[in-house]
Amino acid sequence: MRSIWKGSIGFGLVNIPVKLYSGVQNSNLDLDMLDERDHAKIKFMRVNENTQKEVPYDKIVRGYFLKDRYVVLDKHDFEEAAPEKTKIIELENFVDIKEISPIYYETSYYTEPEKQGRKAYALLLKALEKSGKAGVARFVLRNSENLCVIHPMNNIIVITKIRFDQEIRSLADITTVDDINITKKEIDVGLALIKQYSAKFDLSSFKDDYSDELLKIIKAKSKGKRATVKKIKPQKASSDDLYDQLMQSLTAKKGA
Repeated sequence: MRSIWKGSIGFGLVNIPVKLYSGVQNSNLDLDMLDERDHAKIKFMRVNENTQKEVPYDKIVRGYFLKDRYVVLDKHDFEEAAPEKTKIIELENFVDIKEISPIYYETSYYTEPEKQGRKAYALLLKALEKSGKAGVARFVLRNSENLCVIHPMNNIIVITKIRFDQEIRSLADITTVDDINITKKEIDVGLALIKQYSAKFDLSSFKDDYSDELLKIIKAKSKGKRATVKKIKPQKASSDDLYDQLMQSLTAKKGA
């Protein structure tokens, strides 16, 4: 596995040299777009919408539409706006990781200490584990500033990028359910249903079934066959009453 970034975690006055490795990978199948007639690959061209002619790459500029026109940006503008390039992941504070809503999470990276920073790395790892806290920090990756949380997992330090507050859309236009009345007996059955379905989280028990089934179809078609795919039929409650549906759900779970 090849590292994608080298730098240091700034823990007070202690610098911990680390490498970053991507901690996630895509499980989707890599499908190409083809011409139905001869199965040739589809290529995309950069075309001027006015002339319909292809535009050479060196003639393409980037702009922002402001009011009634585009403001074109040049290399100098991007350099002026870019955060100062730094190789330090500077810890700013420590928080209870439970306070961070899942909506903020983006992608995760594994860290590996450089030889000269192993002891300091181990210290930070153990301190995070014992405190139950996660560090909040900023770092520069691919010319953009990123916010992240630094947290322990399976005896390594993981850096997970999180979104800035301005990236989260307002809930103002979303209809809420504040005006819906839920009875105590409905709440009690709902809690009972949650308890009945509760289990220790085990990520390995969840598989990307769609990609697996699609690959079966691909392999069958390559041999001139048609794969048989099991269709899941959703269960339907025999009543429109919410309480009755909850009770039926409890009974069905017990039966299973």
